[in-house]
Amino acid sequence: MPTVEPADWSHITKLDPDKELSDDVANCIAQSGTDAVVVGGTQGVTREKARSFLSVLDGTGIPVVVEPSNPANVVSDGHELLVPTVLNAGSVGWVVGAHKEWVRVEDDIDWSIVHPEAYIVMNPDSAVGRLTEAETDIAPDEAAAYAEVADSFFDLPIVYVEYSGTYGDPEVVESVADAVTDATVFYGGGVDDYDKAHEMARYSDCIVVGDVAHEKGMDALHETVRGANDT
Repeated sequence: MPTVEPADWSHITKLDPDKELSDDVANCIAQSGTDAVVVGGTQGVTREKARSFLSVLDGTGIPVVVEPSNPANVVSDGHELLVPTVLNAGSVGWVVGAHKEWVRVEDDIDWSIVHPEAYIVMNPDSAVGRLTEAETDIAPDEAAAYAEVADSFFDLPIVYVEYSGTYGDPEVVESVADAVTDATVFYGGGVDDYDKAHEMARYSDCIVVGDVAHEKGMDALHETVRGANDT
């Protein structure tokens, strides 16, 4: 299985296992130039659905990582994990409580395959924003402060600015990027063409696209890959 190095990625395709995935689409995604596929979603995700997606993606040659949304749907099956903590969540449960439960109920976690992500959720109308009751009305300097805490205090390797379904504010992403020294900055939200990918790639290290392949087709996915890399 390909080595997973999130710090080296510039483009990720994120697939929601609560949706459909054909062999043809999986193979096209793998050949698009995206650096990795992340299997994860907020609602309706089960271990069985995640395993179904993994069975389709395995063998395509693309690095595949699982991003669980709660302890009930953590599945590795030989894949590495991106595990979020939502820094601006309204409940401490999404900062550390869910993680505590995961450790409490699962024996012998292989921490060598775990890549922690510090989420800063910016869209109040998104599923993740509603679920975590995220405090999304924050200015660029506040987002930067969260990022600096993640990077310099908690030493988390990934800071993820998540607008989830809507295109975000480049000033926020730039402020976050300026605030970190070591962490890799992910940006996700509303990237569905070359221009948006190119703009956000000016400030973030890695662009995350969601439903582009399903909703706009492979040409659009290719354009986001090109935009992410034309920096």
